[in-house]
Formats: sequence, structure tokens, C-alpha cells
Amino acid sequence: MKHASDFTYDLPPELIAQEPLADRAASRLLVLDRATGAVHHRRFRDVLELIAPPDVVVLNASKVIPARLHGRRESGAPAELLLVREDRDGSWLALGHPGGKLKRGRRVHVGEESTIEIVDVLGGGLRRLRFVGRLDARATLARYGEVPLPPYIRRAPTAEDRDRYQTVYAAHEGSVAAPTAGLHFTADLLTRLEAQGVAVVTLDLHVGPGTFKPVEVEDPAAHPMHPEVYSVSAETAAAINTRRAEGGRVWAVGTTVVRTLETVTDTTGRVSPGTGETRLFIYPPYQFRVVDRLLTNFHLPRSTLLMLVCAFGGYDPVLAAYRAAVTHRYRFYSYGDAMVVR
Repeated sequence: MKHASDFTYDLPPELIAQEPLADRAASRLLVLDRATGAVHHRRFRDVLELIAPPDVVVLNASKVIPARLHGRRESGAPAELLLVREDRDGSWLALGHPGGKLKRGRRVHVGEESTIEIVDVLGGGLRRLRFVGRLDARATLARYGEVPLPPYIRRAPTAEDRDRYQTVYAAHEGSVAAPTAGLHFTADLLTRLEAQGVAVVTLDLHVGPGTFKPVEVEDPAAHPMHPEVYSVSAETAAAINTRRAEGGRVWAVGTTVVRTLETVTDTTGRVSPGTGETRLFIYPPYQFRVVDRLLTNFHLPRSTLLMLVCAFGGYDPVLAAYRAAVTHRYRFYSYGDAMVVR
């Protein structure tokens, strides 16, 4: 059994991409053959050569919300809130800083028109909030919210990030982190794939802040996964099942798509439509039911995302590919380069 400390690698800090490339599709693409461990260095546009009919490409169409809010406590001291998701009763779950000061009953003022009350303090750093001022949650985010760039991007978000930290096919609001594998696609690339006879379908998995949380315990099975909401339409499920029956391969664009598909697929490999929450944590060893190919970015050490990639591509081949990426000066993480495991 692998331990969390086994999922590490050395990464020079200067390889962590701080800015997106001018052209989304100009990223480099490392292609790993999981059967042989062979690594090939290509460009992202080469996906047009790698994906062929009757394959099906599955995208996560969740849209990032401007979830980070800066405000003032009633004392005048600063406070920061990161909204996670809205609950059915209209309250919101959020992470807050400074945590020790944001106690039940206290309020945070954002601008002059938005007031947020801490309703309850939950486990894992979460708080339950209500918007009690003139502006509701949506209006507050629209006016004052910032793009929730991940902590390894060491700069303030800009107007450009509102567009670039979002896939071109994002449709349904709910994520606080981008499904970054999809950031490389342009509308033209997707159109050309479909013109070649490849099916392109979408689902939703609203990404939570747990995506950045390292696995702090040595036994991965003891790591708590935050629930994330998913939705798979009947049309998407039918397209995947039909293409698989025709001999096509299922391409998951990102670890979020992998987790969603593996959640809604039965032991025979059949995908069912539905909506729900998933806590699925995939780490070696794992028997995949439906995903045949994985297109992803490079992930942080000790992350659940890296463990998923190792489960799919093999521990030794994936870590060797990461070392090769470092040697060849690939750009890492959200705004970085891409990787295909086939």
C-alpha cells in the first residue's frame, strides 16, 4: 500500500505557472503511455491527432464563481470569506479568515450594501453564512467578488483572470476552483473534434476548496473528502454508453470528470444519469469502470488529484513522467501545461 508521503516530487518554484499563456491551446502536452511508460512531448493542439471517432470526450461544464470576498468585521478589522456552496435553505457554506474571530452571531460587512452573518461554525473550518444586508449573495458576488485563484498563484487576481480562469464551455455556476484540464481547449478545437466525428459531451461537478487540501495523514483511506455536487444528463450518459458500445474510448478531461463518471457507472461499465454528491477518493489500487483516457494538468504533491492520476496511469510511470516534465521545464498547476495518460 502506498502512503501519502510516497506521492511527492521535487518541483522548482519557478515552474509553477503564475500567468496563463496568451493562446489557450499553445500549452505543451506530455503524453504518457501507461502500458510501456514511454513519454512523448507534444503540443496541446495535437489532441486532434490523439482523439478519433468513435471516441467520446467528456468535459466538466461547471463555472467558477467569484467566490472570494474581502470585508470588515464590526470592529473594523479585515476579514476574508471564501464561499463554497449554497445550501437548500438559502444559507451558504464558506471558509473564513481569521477563523478564530468569525464566531457565531458575528457579522462581516462587504462594501456599504452587503452584510453577512455567521450563523454557525461547522467542522473542517467551514462556517454557515446568511446574507442579511441589502444585497443578496449573487448581487454581492457580482459586485465585490474576486476570482478565487489557488494559493500557489502568488499575485492578486486581475480582470483577465475572470475569463482565463474559466473554460470556454463553462455554463453552470458552482465551482470555487476551475476544472483546469479544460482551460486549454478553444471553441475552434472543440468544433474540429466534432467535425472529425468525435462526440463531445458535458457533465457538472462543482469543485470545492478541498481540491487544494493536501493529504495530511499517511494512510490515504483516512483522508476526509469534502462532498461535491454533480449532475449527469440523460443525453450525456446515453452518448457515452453508445460510443463505448461502438468501440470508442472515453476521454475524461480532468480528474473531476473521472470522479463523476466513476461515481455514476456500475460494475458493467454502464453510465447512469443523475444528480447527487460524491465523496469518491480514487487512489492506488483502483479498478476503473469507464474511463479509458485521461487528459489532465500537473498536480501538487500529496494531493488527491495526483493520487488519482497515479491510480490511472500507474504509480511508477506517472512519477517518472512528472520527473521528465520537470527536466523539460514544463509549466505546472492551474495555468500550466497538460498531460495525457493513455
